[in-house]
Amino acid sequence: METLFLGEIVIRGVTSHGRPFRPSDWAERLASVASHVGRDNRLNYSPHVRPVTRDGVRCVVIDRALERRDSRLYRFLLDFARENDLQICTGRQEERDCGPGQGESGS
Repeated sequence: METLFLGEIVIRGVTSHGRPFRPSDWAERLASVASHVGRDNRLNYSPHVRPVTRDGVRCVVIDRALERRDSRLYRFLLDFARENDLQICTGRQEERDCGPGQGESGS
C-alpha cells in the first residue's frame, strides 16, 4: 500500500483579531467528527484530524490526504474555520516519523 503525504493544515484556536476561540474544548469537539469509539470504548481520533496544543493554543491538525479520502469532511473542517474567523496556516510538510511507540505528544 502506497502512502501519499501532502502535508498538513493547522486550524488555530485564535481569531484573525487575536482573540481566543471558545469553548476551550472546541478542538476536541471538532476533531471528534472524524473519530470513532474503539473496542476499548475509548474515543480514537482519526490520524487525519487531530486536536493538539501548539505554543499554548488549541489547534486542529488536518492531514491534506483527507481531501482525497473524504472531501466533504475536509471542506466541512475548513468551512468551520472560515465561518468562525479562525486562523488557518500551513503545518508540517514532511511525513512524521512515528514508529512503534513514537507518537506526537500533542504539544
